[in-house]
Order: sequence, then C-alpha cells, then structure tokens
Amino acid sequence: MTARITALDTYDIRFPTSRELDGSDAMNPDPDYSAAYVVLRTDEPGGPEGHGFTFTIGRGNDVQVAAIDALREHMIGRSVAEVCADPATLSRAMTGDSQLRWLGPEKGVMHMAIGAVVNAVWDLAAKREGKPLWLLLADADPEWLVSQVDFRYLTDALTEPEALELLRAGRAGRAEREELLRGRGYPAYTTSPGWLGYSDEKLTRLAHEALADGFTQIKLKVGADLDDDVRRCRAARAAIGPDIRMALDANQRWGVAEAVEWTKALSEFDPYWIEEPTSPDDVLGHAAVRRAVAPVKVATGEHVHNRVVFKQLLQAEAIDVLQLDATRVGGVNENLAILLLAARFGVPVCPHAGGVGLCELVQHLAMFDHLALSGTTEDRVIEYVDHLHEHFVSPVVVEGGHYRAPLSPGFSAEMHPASLAEYRYPDGEFWTASGEGRTA
Repeated sequence: MTARITALDTYDIRFPTSRELDGSDAMNPDPDYSAAYVVLRTDEPGGPEGHGFTFTIGRGNDVQVAAIDALREHMIGRSVAEVCADPATLSRAMTGDSQLRWLGPEKGVMHMAIGAVVNAVWDLAAKREGKPLWLLLADADPEWLVSQVDFRYLTDALTEPEALELLRAGRAGRAEREELLRGRGYPAYTTSPGWLGYSDEKLTRLAHEALADGFTQIKLKVGADLDDDVRRCRAARAAIGPDIRMALDANQRWGVAEAVEWTKALSEFDPYWIEEPTSPDDVLGHAAVRRAVAPVKVATGEHVHNRVVFKQLLQAEAIDVLQLDATRVGGVNENLAILLLAARFGVPVCPHAGGVGLCELVQHLAMFDHLALSGTTEDRVIEYVDHLHEHFVSPVVVEGGHYRAPLSPGFSAEMHPASLAEYRYPDGEFWTASGEGRTA
C-alpha cells in the first residue's frame, strides 16, 4: 500500500515579544514574533510528520495561514515516497499554479506559504532518512541537488553545468570539514544586545554577556534617530572594545542618499556592515550605497523576494554579504539556488535568523553550504537571537559563539504540541488568559 499525505493542518502561532520590545527596530517598533505553522500528516504506519512555517510579526499572520490553507489541494493524496524523493516537482507545481501565480508571481504572502509547505516536505524527507537536513543535503549526489533547482530566469548568471561543477568541486575536503563542524560548530553572531527599544544599560550588559559567551560579532539596530544611534554605538563599542565586529541594521529605513549620509556619520565606530540600508527591491540603490560607504560592507537578504532579485543584487555588485532567509522565499529548493548563486559570485552568506524558529532552520542551510559548496566559514556567521527556542522539540544549541551541528533527524522545525496549544491565536491558552484573544 502506498503511503500518502492525508492532512495539511495549519496554526496561527503568536508570541507576545512586543511586551519587552524584543525584536524592535526602526521599522518594526513593537513586533509579536509569530509563525504561520503547517503540519503534514500521513497514513504511513509509524511514519513521521512534516513540520514547517513562515515567520511574521503579528497582525496578518492569519492572512499567511490562509495562504498556506490554499495549498492544501496540492498536497492531499500525494505519495509520501514520491514527494520526499523529489520535492522540486511539488515546488514547481505550486509556484506554477496558473491561478495562485497571479498573486505573486514568486513573491509575497503566497510565495512564503509555498516555502512553508516545501520546508515541511524537506522536514518529512529528512526524518524518513533519519538524518538532520544539513547532512541529508551534504550527502546528496550533486546531480540530484541540481535537479532540485529551478533555473528559470537564472541562466544569464548561473547555468546547470556551472552549478554542477560548483557542487562537485565543493565536495573536496568534505570529511575534514564535517569533523570540525561536529566538534566545533559554525560561527555565530548575536543581535540580542542591539534591539532598538533597549536602554543603553541593557545594551551594555548584554554586549558584555555576548563577549563572555564567545561571540566575536554583535549587531545593533539603527535608523530611527541619528543622535540616539551615535550614543548607542558609542556605548556598544566601549563595551566590546576595538577587536570585536559590530554590524548595524537599518531595516530598510532610509532612501539612498540618507543611507549614505547616516552610515558615514556612524563610520567612526568601525561598523563591519550596514544591513538593509534601503528598500530590498532597490538593486541599483544598494549598489550606489555600497560604492559610497566602502569600506563598510553592505548586507541584504531577509526581505528579498526570490532568487531573481538575489541574482540581480549579485550581478550589480550591490552587496558584500548575502543574507538568505529560510522562510521568505520558496523553501529549501529556492535557497539551494541562492546558495549556488552566492558561490558563483564569491559572495559570503551570513543567514538572517532574527525571529521565531529561524535560527533552527538556517543553521542547516549554512552547514550544508560549508560542507558541500563554499567549503569555508571565513567571514561567514549565522545570526543568533536568544528568544523562543524552548518551544522547539530540537532547539538550537549555541556554545562558545558557535552553532552546534544539530543531530536530530529533520529540519528542526517541529514545535512542542503544548506551545501550539498555548500560543495559538486567538483562542490559545495564553491569549484567552491575557484577555487579548477570545474563548473558543
């Protein structure tokens, strides 16, 4: 009997992070970190479930859940073995849906919904193989990995033969790198000290704690008020000293001229990069900022819609650091394309991970890249934010400023059933008890 997917269940999960201003920045002063969460259930006896989600910051999470619900007909009845053996076929079916495609194409709420479902499939596939996703990908044949990438719109920058050669070359030295990865982990940086709503005292305390925990880079949110930014950067630099990297993140706050002016005003504090200095859609604007603010690096990616915009950012020499996000684009398949593009152009990848569950996901993508593609961690770090990991069955472990390689099978996306019940909006236990939701 062929095992099939029997259900696609969705959950609107929200956490009240705005109460302590966790996650606050110049564009998003009061976020409630949220997940539009999906579970794929099967009739495979004793078989696992597939878990996935996309990240939002509160209101509108119900819209994201509705978008995932709209994909149910693409999933129910599919062969578990077939979909896990070839997630690309499913991904192309959803991105190519002739009616849903009008809502993108390949961008926005619908595309993020596709990413959540695709990621749930990869979680299911890795669990069935008994491997963490990073290892499943690193062990895969290069030819099969190339078959999982949609090269439409990319071949002026990256062809299938070029991608295959990158993956074949990336296998050299893999055994030694894996041994080091398992022993030491992957370098991390922390944003936890730098939320815009924190007092200078809290910023300083958390910066000292970051150094004690082994981090060699921190990040501060900037962009609301220049005088405040100067004061906060001065406090942070005094706390960490001259040898620790300090990145800045404007969260798209500025126009091009303002981004240049503001970044130059903060250059006395030796920022390593300025992140999202302007609209993520403004490829030429990023290029102009990069030319003007060097040697400060320009980093962007968490709000980039798809592989095509990443291609243009790389072609235009608009970024020094590529910050892919595990849930913004169409899931693992599209992120494979983005990693290949970054390798083709020689641009380091430092994944975005601020938000519920994003640390859990992106560690797998970065570790695969290290083992099977880029072959290095030089100038590469994964963002780490110390929020909400306790809600995950296999939470990230960061020690000595490094992500430890996860060993549990899957994509580390699965949340505890109790957390789903407590923080489901608006009728979960937390929200009804707080008076902000409603009784069931």
